[in-house]
Amino acid sequence: MITHLVLLTPRDALTVDEREAMAQAMERAFSGIPTIVRARVGRRRRLGYSYDDLSPVQFEYLAVLEFQSVDDLDAYLKHPAHIDLGRQFRACAQVALANDFETVEPDQLRTLVDPETLA
Repeated sequence: MITHLVLLTPRDALTVDEREAMAQAMERAFSGIPTIVRARVGRRRRLGYSYDDLSPVQFEYLAVLEFQSVDDLDAYLKHPAHIDLGRQFRACAQVALANDFETVEPDQLRTLVDPETLA
């Protein structure tokens, strides 16, 4: 599985219309691109735990998208709905981060580690 993780803090001065355009672009992409296995979005909650302030950048929103393969992620990134989302995203973002991860179930976590590094 390939997990596409996106973190975002929008510009402070976003208008209601800009926020709505971003939400609509996300809805179109996440519901209309067939290679997405699962999409989740969220807003940061600070719950008073010690890790709340560890990050040098405090992101407000996240999107987690799962794909069966790198080819499926690539198809998503090239899809017209994602290209529109990317334009909206760049226009709205104050700061953002996007990373891709190979992900497995917890009982398979050792497959992610080079056998030479296991003790």
